[in-house]
Amino acid sequence: MNEVVQNSTIIGIVISLLAFEIGVVLRTKFGYAVLNPLLISIILVIGFMVAFHIDYDSYVMSARYLSYLLTPATVALAVPLYQQMQLLKDNFLAVMLGVFSGVLTSLASILLLCLVFHMNHAEYITLLPKSITTAIGMSVVEELGGYTTITVATIIVTGILGNVLAEPICHLFAIKSPIAKGLALGTSAHAIGTSKAMQLGEVEGAMASLAIVVCGIMTVVGASVFANFL
Repeated sequence: MNEVVQNSTIIGIVISLLAFEIGVVLRTKFGYAVLNPLLISIILVIGFMVAFHIDYDSYVMSARYLSYLLTPATVALAVPLYQQMQLLKDNFLAVMLGVFSGVLTSLASILLLCLVFHMNHAEYITLLPKSITTAIGMSVVEELGGYTTITVATIIVTGILGNVLAEPICHLFAIKSPIAKGLALGTSAHAIGTSKAMQLGEVEGAMASLAIVVCGIMTVVGASVFANFL
């Protein structure tokens, strides 16, 4: 089975899409936040690989064309931002300060936790870019000398948690501003959080799309600075 998957250009894609669709159906039917389609698809794909003894490299090779769509899909997030450009101009200072606060909080919390749990420098570097998109996060970690595979995992987990906990947290702290919701999701949970923001509304989606870009730039600079603190 491993060789069949490795030599196929569609089996990995079919498995991925089918697993995600199952997640969508479960979320639609039961409505629980924990039934996030991405989380469900990850669990199903891992289960399938373990059951049929398929190694990771074979799966990646078979699903590579689906992976190629990640970059254009991320770029497409700029569309709602363009549609809400006037809103951005009217709230420019608040948006920039909001994203900066989120980035600073993320980097500082990682530093504090790594000090508490006595992590070494490489492990610390690996966790710093947890709240930005995978492509940027991997580049940052490679440059600073961390473990890229662990970085990818932490980025995915961060995004899923942001997606799942977004509405409960906003309800708990009575956050009603669509701009605040969008910025929070984009800054803390990158593209996965942005997909949730788009479900909440056009303004939320636009602000989250902006936050991804600004957060990515600020984190690249901030991570390089924070890397010297441990």
